[in-house]
Amino acid sequence: MNSLSGHNIIIMGGTTGLGLSAAKKLVALGANIVITSRHQANVDAALAQLGPQAKGFAADAATPDAAEHAVAMFERLDALYHVAGGSGRSKGDGALHELTDDGIDYTLDLNLKSVMLSNRAAVRQFMKQGVGGVILNMASVLGWSPSPQYFASHAYAAAKAGIIGFSKSIAAYYAPHNIRVNVIAPALVETPMSKRAAESDEIMTFIKTKQPLDGGRIGLAEDCDAAALMLLSPDSKFITGQVLAVDGGWTVS
Repeated sequence: MNSLSGHNIIIMGGTTGLGLSAAKKLVALGANIVITSRHQANVDAALAQLGPQAKGFAADAATPDAAEHAVAMFERLDALYHVAGGSGRSKGDGALHELTDDGIDYTLDLNLKSVMLSNRAAVRQFMKQGVGGVILNMASVLGWSPSPQYFASHAYAAAKAGIIGFSKSIAAYYAPHNIRVNVIAPALVETPMSKRAAESDEIMTFIKTKQPLDGGRIGLAEDCDAAALMLLSPDSKFITGQVLAVDGGWTVS
């Protein structure tokens, strides 16, 4: 029997891109999932693809109610996969000297505060259940491997670095409770958020050398699935506090 069969898993941001790709794999392996998005239309479209093992609702992940409601949809929670996040460029994120106050607030709320809130809700439930649990957070290689020419989004980088530090800190604190916390850090992946980069011939030429694996290409959502499934499953029961870069070679090129 598959080690994830029958597990109850929340995916914050599970309706598009990386989250939806993982949701499809988890459902195929027999997991029950709850997905969230800020947009009801995205929830409805995803649920139509995922079938009866999936439930979902629309909510802003940067509000406490979102994760708390997700947790309440299961009698028992086994794992949380936090994927929700995104670019703050449209709100004023960018190079530090151009960074707006709104850009700071929006980007940190979307990418860091949302993780802290979902993790808090999950840990409270795991402590209540008393049998441990799993958290997997989504960061980015930009959290420690910057690319100044094309990806100077300094609030975003700060948020993703914050996720790494936060995750390691809570992994250490809650390890005696058998609560595992790990991080996946992708490089440039083809998602709705990466449309600006994916449509730029100049950036795609850069990516050929920056992400040289598999012919030098932009990542695909499914490239992260194997890592996510491993870290969410009981098969990784002796792994916590780790950051796994799924980056096509970004951090070594």
